[in-house]
Amino acid sequence: MNHNDLRNWSKRTADWAHEYHRDLRDRPVRAQTKPGATAAKLPKAAPEAPESPEQIFADFEAIVPDAMTHWQHPRFFAYFPSNAAPASQWAEQLANTISAMCMLWQTSPAATEIEQVMVAWMRQALGLPENFTGTIHDSATTATFSAVLTMRDRISDWESVHTGITHGPTMRIYASAHTHSSVDKAVRMAGIGQDNLVKVPTTDDYGMDPVALVSMIEEDKRAGFAPSGLVLCTGGTSIGACDPIAACLEVAEEYDLYTHVDAAWAGNAMICREFRHLWWGVERADSVVMNPYKGLGAQFDGALQFLRDPAPQIRSLGLRPDYLQTLGEDDTTNFNEWTVPLGRRFRALKLWFVLRAYGLEALRGMIRNHVAWTAELCTAIRALPGFEITSEPSLALFSFRYAPAGAKDLNALNADLLRRINDDGRIYLTQTMHEGKFVIRFTAGTFDCTREDVMSVLDVLSELSRKA
Repeated sequence: MNHNDLRNWSKRTADWAHEYHRDLRDRPVRAQTKPGATAAKLPKAAPEAPESPEQIFADFEAIVPDAMTHWQHPRFFAYFPSNAAPASQWAEQLANTISAMCMLWQTSPAATEIEQVMVAWMRQALGLPENFTGTIHDSATTATFSAVLTMRDRISDWESVHTGITHGPTMRIYASAHTHSSVDKAVRMAGIGQDNLVKVPTTDDYGMDPVALVSMIEEDKRAGFAPSGLVLCTGGTSIGACDPIAACLEVAEEYDLYTHVDAAWAGNAMICREFRHLWWGVERADSVVMNPYKGLGAQFDGALQFLRDPAPQIRSLGLRPDYLQTLGEDDTTNFNEWTVPLGRRFRALKLWFVLRAYGLEALRGMIRNHVAWTAELCTAIRALPGFEITSEPSLALFSFRYAPAGAKDLNALNADLLRRINDDGRIYLTQTMHEGKFVIRFTAGTFDCTREDVMSVLDVLSELSRKA
């Protein structure tokens, strides 16, 4: 295949993409296949000779679409959304065509400077203070890992960068029970260890208890541990729990803890002023992460980490060997020094296109609709015979379960109901464990979702629960 072929097949692909999105509502949301079925359709070894683009594309059409879960489906209500707005798809085509490594300013000046401007645009849109700067990682997991590495090194005044963490007292990182599993992964990868991630109890509203936080820090200090960092959440993955950011950051300041706020999903809603009470006090955090692909349409990958002062993180992650010097330009920003990988994609381009193609006011309207439709659906499910709400709406997320009178094993009953819902294909939901109960999560957020799509959940629940 050469560039002339690519021109023709790119046009064919664009037509296919249009038809795919046009007819997406007609497809089952979740892949209707079994493990191993797709692999069985592929040859056991790569071809020795070139194959024609016609055959390659025909195999794609025959094998791939029906074996995919369709994350852009307007009735995808599982996990959190991972949106790809048309403007974002357009930008990704261009970024993929240029295919630059955006590790240094000199390797991609436009990519570096557009990223700086996009961080500033988003900082303003979210209402964060002017002193915040930041970068775009691949995912929130990497942003959280970067923050935890900074916590690790800061407590040793960065001696650990050179000597490792074999010296000094055992570090402790504090997080609420509703933080994402990426926090657990981060403390493992940082060498701090799972046993030194302290999960702080929550209050009745499922946010971290600041009083319990103080008690646990004091207990650790008496035991000879070194309190090193605090990870808070706004919009936890399970039920959308929000920690009391301001109160917990006061504690962190008192004990000199480096702080990170995971707002990967809920951070998108903060472009709407009326939702910012959910992370009140966030301007006092050292690090904040949000994922524009979970609500604004700038597709994965791309997680925005805002830093009140980037110097500590650069001190932990920055490395500039001779072959990465930009001669004569010592003051340039090289974003590879702010994160873990050296190689970086041109992620800022899609954010630039999305913000310009739709504008903040339209994006605010979309988020407000998702929140309002979610509340409406929650009210309707509450009135549905045999159903109960297990956690109230947090923005566009709530949980529920089927609990008809006389039913005994509700966990098994709801697991079976969820399986039948997803096998049915009209909608896609996922589960979580909440207070020891198997519950079903609902979250709205796909770019093309409508009120009718959201309310279709009611019809599916009503029909399939009667067959339980």
